[in-house]
Amino acid sequence: MSAIFGPAGTSDSFTQMGYKNSLQVPEYVVKMGLDCFEYQCGRGVNIGEEKAIALGKIAAEHNIKLSLHAPYYISMSSVEEEKRLNSVNYILASAKAVKAMGGNRIIVHTGSCGKISREQALELAIDTMKLAIDALDREGLGDIHICPETMGKVNQLGTLDEVLELCKIDERLIPCIDFGHLNARDMGILKTKEDFEKIFLSIQNALGIDRLKTFHSHFSKIEYTTGGEKRHLTFDDNVYGPDFEPVMELTYKYGCSPVFICESAGTQAEDAKQMKDYYLSVAKGVTK
Repeated sequence: MSAIFGPAGTSDSFTQMGYKNSLQVPEYVVKMGLDCFEYQCGRGVNIGEEKAIALGKIAAEHNIKLSLHAPYYISMSSVEEEKRLNSVNYILASAKAVKAMGGNRIIVHTGSCGKISREQALELAIDTMKLAIDALDREGLGDIHICPETMGKVNQLGTLDEVLELCKIDERLIPCIDFGHLNARDMGILKTKEDFEKIFLSIQNALGIDRLKTFHSHFSKIEYTTGGEKRHLTFDDNVYGPDFEPVMELTYKYGCSPVFICESAGTQAEDAKQMKDYYLSVAKGVTK
C-alpha cells in the first residue's frame, strides 16, 4: 500500500490536450501519471446514474480510484432543521453517485458557526452526521465513507479538532485533512516539519492508527487574510504555502496510504504529479 495522487476536477491542460468530456478523465489522469480523481459536485449532484456507471467502468479499466466532493451548500450545523435535513439528502445523493462510479468516499463541508458558538455548531453537526449515517445504512450505502473536511475560513466549522470530533461518531468516517485550509485559517501556521507532524499525531491520538493510515487529503497553496482562506494558488507561489514536502516525508514515515487530491488553481494535475514524484523519491531514498 502507498499514497495515491490525483486532481480535484481537471486542470486547464485537460481541454488544451483536446479532451472534451468527463468520460475522458481516466485517460487524462493516466496520461498525467496519476492514480485518482475527485469528481466535483460542489454546485449540486448533477451526474446521472447511467453516466456515473460509465465513468466508473472506464476508471476501473484504467485503475483510477474515484472520490466525489459533495455540494458546498451542505450545512450540517445550521440552526434551521430544514437545512440540516436537506443536507442529509444531499449527502445521500452524493453517496449514491459515488457508489455508481465505483468509489467509496464523499468529501463534505460541515457548515459555519453563524451567530452561535462553535460548541453549539459542532453539536448540531454531530447530530446531522448521525442522521446521515443512518440514512446511508437504510439505503444500503453503509460502505460509503463520509469525509468531513478541515476548512479554511475562521467562521467555518472545520478546525482539525472539530473534524476529528465528528469522525469519532463512527469508524467509517474518515477525516479529509486540507493542509492548505489549516494553514490559511491560522495565518500560515504550518512552517516546520514538526508543525505538520502534530497533525499526524492528532489524527492518530483521536482516531487510531488505521484511520491515520487511510486519511483523505486536499492540498494546495492558499492565499489568506485575517479571516482565513482567500483564494487557491499554484505550487509556483512562494509566499503563502504550505509546502508539500514535509507532508510527503511524514506520509512515508508513518506508513500511511492516503488519497491526496490537489486543488491548485488550474494546475491541479501538474501539481499533484509534483507531490507524487517527491513522495516516490522519499520512498526510494529511505529504502535504499
